[in-house]
Order: sequence, then C-alpha cells, then structure tokens
Amino acid sequence: MGAGHAHKLYRHAHSPVHDLPPHCKLAAVFGFVLVVVSTPREAVWAFALYAVLIAAVAAAARIPAGFLLKRLVIEVPFVAFAVLMPFVVPGEQTEILGVSVSVPGLWGAWNVLAKGTLGVAASVVLASTTELRSLLLGLQRLRLPPLLVQIASFMIRYGDVIAGEMRRMSIARRSRGFEARGVRQWGVLAKSAGALFIRSYERGERVHLAMVSRGYTGTMPVIDEVTASRAQWAYAGALPLLALAICLLGWTL
Repeated sequence: MGAGHAHKLYRHAHSPVHDLPPHCKLAAVFGFVLVVVSTPREAVWAFALYAVLIAAVAAAARIPAGFLLKRLVIEVPFVAFAVLMPFVVPGEQTEILGVSVSVPGLWGAWNVLAKGTLGVAASVVLASTTELRSLLLGLQRLRLPPLLVQIASFMIRYGDVIAGEMRRMSIARRSRGFEARGVRQWGVLAKSAGALFIRSYERGERVHLAMVSRGYTGTMPVIDEVTASRAQWAYAGALPLLALAICLLGWTL
C-alpha cells in the first residue's frame, strides 16, 4: 500500500481506540450505524443513549468535543433538507410558535437529523482514530472486493496530485490575467477541465504501464498482515452490541 497517509480528520494520539485493528473498527462502526438506522424514530430516548455511547468512545479515543463538533458541519445539507420537511410533507398539522407544520414532517425531520448526526459522528470518530492506509488495509482484511480497494487506494494516492495540477493550472490562468467573472469565461474553464482530464488519463496510463513492468497482475501484495485478538474484537464489538440492546428495548417498550 505504500507509505502511511495521514488525512485532515485524523488526530494522532495514543488510546485504546487508536490501537484497535482497522477492520475491527470498521465492523464496529458499520454495525452501530446499521442498528441506529433500524431504531424506531419514536424511541427518542434510544437516540440519546446512542449519543452517550459515541461520546464515551470519543472520550476513550481522547478526541476533544470541539474537534468532533466541528467535523459534524459536513451534515449541513442534510440539516437543511430536514428543516424543510415539516413544511412540505402532507399530513396532520400542528402549530409550533404560531407556525403550522406537519406532524409526519416533524417526525421525518427528527428521523433524518438523529440518525444522520449519529452516523456522521461515528464516521468522524473512525476517521479521527484511523489513518487512510490503515482503513484500506481494514477493508482488505474484511474481504471487500480487491478491485474496489485498489480503486480507493489510487484515488487517495493521486487525489493530491490532481489537486496540485488544478492549482498550477489556476495560477497559470491568473498569471495571464484571467478571472472567471461570468458565463463568458465558462468556455475557458471547460477547456481547462478537459486538459486536466487528458493529463490525468495519461498519468494513469503511465502509472499502469510502470506497475505492469514491475510484475503487477491485477492484485496488490499484502505487506502488513493485520490480525486481531479475541479481546480486541470484544472491545470493538461493545459499541454495536450495546447499541443493539438499546434498539431492541426501543422496539419493545
């Protein structure tokens, strides 16, 4: 997989969560999100307990609350969608602060906000405690299709390269007095996008030829064989199992 690649969400620390094998964390987060989505929206107390579980994991991982909350901004589009639901979803009406809103829309908005926020929070905790290279190794360990893992690996590797190419092209345009002020400049931007695509495609061909010349046959060698003990699986499984117990109570109470 090459050298380690730290991303902006990753927060370096020494904690029990950081030390868990990546495939354990991936399985735990997937299980947790699956349980959260399966919880009835009327069980409001259950979502509060889910939030407590995420907060406990974040505390164990030594992730500051401010760091976690700032990363939740990514769900703003979902919040905007949820805010509109009480006004556009048909059904029984009620009044809140003198404004008529839909009861099914309110429940739908709550459902989107609660489950979306918990899912994003769990993903942020995962990203904050696991490097990208480790995430790819974890996906490989969980027997995700090798081709998908390789595509994700190359996307991560060369995303910064393509972004750097875009910056250089932007600097070149500005140095020639170009400023995108309106529709008239769209043609130049379209040509730049086409040139970037051609350069990226040619780079991909060169990289593929270089890999084939070094013995690439469609699969990448596994350099680090990451294994997990029963204790590590039990530690990682505590989150989804506790969430499952809460979910079952939510359906029965």
